[in-house]
Amino acid sequence: MKKSALAAKLADFGFPLLEVTEEADANTTLVELVKSRDLRFWEGFPAVLAFSAEMQMFRYEKTAARFSDTLDKLYFGFLTAMSLALYQALGLKFSWAKGLYETLNEKEKRQFDHYLNALETGKDFRLRDRSMSSERLKAAFNRYFRQRQSNLQDFLTEQEGLGLEQALSQVFSPKQKELFLKKLRNEKMTKTEREYFSRSVKKKITALANVELHQLAQKLLRA
Repeated sequence: MKKSALAAKLADFGFPLLEVTEEADANTTLVELVKSRDLRFWEGFPAVLAFSAEMQMFRYEKTAARFSDTLDKLYFGFLTAMSLALYQALGLKFSWAKGLYETLNEKEKRQFDHYLNALETGKDFRLRDRSMSSERLKAAFNRYFRQRQSNLQDFLTEQEGLGLEQALSQVFSPKQKELFLKKLRNEKMTKTEREYFSRSVKKKITALANVELHQLAQKLLRA
């Protein structure tokens, strides 16, 4: 895949080098990202992985099976370990992260420890034969992923208050909460986001809007 086409696909997964609205397959996109061997794209790997996992579109085994080149498959494992180390270094907790860590082999887990130490101390590190900058990696993640959370926090504080944020957090995952508010504000969503909203978020909203369920909940709270 040409790098221009890959850059366009990445926009659907939280790495908006370009704005696109076409649906993209998470596993295929991650494979192409690894195979590019372009450090600029590799710096965006943690954001793309987190976005895909939050959208329930990522499967480690399925993605790993798509590599025919042994070196690319090795890079994929190391990039996944690097991403998990970055999340931990930044104090981010994802419900799926522990399960993903358990899929790593022993060598990848040792690399995780190496990456985590480098990221926590702000040192550059080697991803096999490639040099990675801790600061650039953190900056890329903050720019393309955590900004979403910042915008979400600003909106909640300004429009609805912390009470709504706490209530939403009890019901929705961070990504589901983001899409809930996007829909509320009539903001444009990608096709991938629209499909995920319809598949997962809308069902929860429908349940929350059920009058009988609401009445029963109020009754239980008064009991």
